Amino acid sequence: METMGRQFRDLLREEDYVFTGGVYSPLDAQIAEHVGMKAIYLSGYSLAMANGWPDMGFLTMSEVTRAASMVASAVGLPVIADADDGYGNALSTIRTVQEFIKTGVAGIHIEDQRFPKRCGHIAGKVVVSREEAVGKFRAAVETRNRLDRDFVIIARTDAYGAVGGSLEEAIWRGRAYADAGVDLVWCELSNPSREPATAFANAMRQTHPDLPLAFNYSSSFRWHQDPNPFTFAELGALGYKFQFITLYAAHAGMYAVWNAMEDLVRKQEQAQWQLERTKVGHPTESHHVMARVAHFQDLEKRYVPGTEDRIKGSAGFDDHRMH
Repeated sequence: METMGRQFRDLLREEDYVFTGGVYSPLDAQIAEHVGMKAIYLSGYSLAMANGWPDMGFLTMSEVTRAASMVASAVGLPVIADADDGYGNALSTIRTVQEFIKTGVAGIHIEDQRFPKRCGHIAGKVVVSREEAVGKFRAAVETRNRLDRDFVIIARTDAYGAVGGSLEEAIWRGRAYADAGVDLVWCELSNPSREPATAFANAMRQTHPDLPLAFNYSSSFRWHQDPNPFTFAELGALGYKFQFITLYAAHAGMYAVWNAMEDLVRKQEQAQWQLERTKVGHPTESHHVMARVAHFQDLEKRYVPGTEDRIKGSAGFDDHRMH
């Protein structure tokens, strides 16, 4: 059976580019799969925010791997998960790779920030030394090679926008991380302008022409205000084979829930009536359908004695009765 890491590698090889929107729950991942996404991105910022924290290193590795395991189990697509800075030094990163491999995700990305890390678009980030960063990625790659050679390691450098950082430093680090054996390199940028993204891609192509790059189509930027924003196809042509809008599901969800809760405060029960009317005929109309209740009722009928009689003899959702 093909591993998820192999599936993701096949996608990168076969597609001009692979794009997706960041999720933070198994349900969001299932929705992404239903609508036709080819890969899932588990966003660290989204997961932190969903648990009441900013993306400033508050969640632990065990909390994130638990979420990653649940997301990976909920879908049949390769999942790339945010593993922050490896949750410590190179030795901590060894365990981080081991634990994420157990979750069933296709791969992870690890960054070169000093612990505790922060979102690449929150001021104050600092990167570790070149030597420490290279050692961390070597440890990640060697652990991967020992346990699961298909598992994908993405190296992210935050050197461009960090204290004392520069594009030249980001390029040096991208090349060094590639030499350490990572599968993709990601340069975290500070704005949506074309120049640094193009310059980084061209520099990497000069020394590592076959190395796929990752691109954060960041939710921190105002792409709609840019006079000439990147398209996914343009980024793909530059070599950015994996592209993800980091907080896409979180922004969509926050907007919808905020508006719905405001309606409930103002309109009380009529807000529920309006929500029901809005969703008539929509794929998400029934929470029972979205939760795959019928599938598990079928499993009950297969394995649990008396299920058929109990379902027929009680009130409630029965998808077969509805058709």
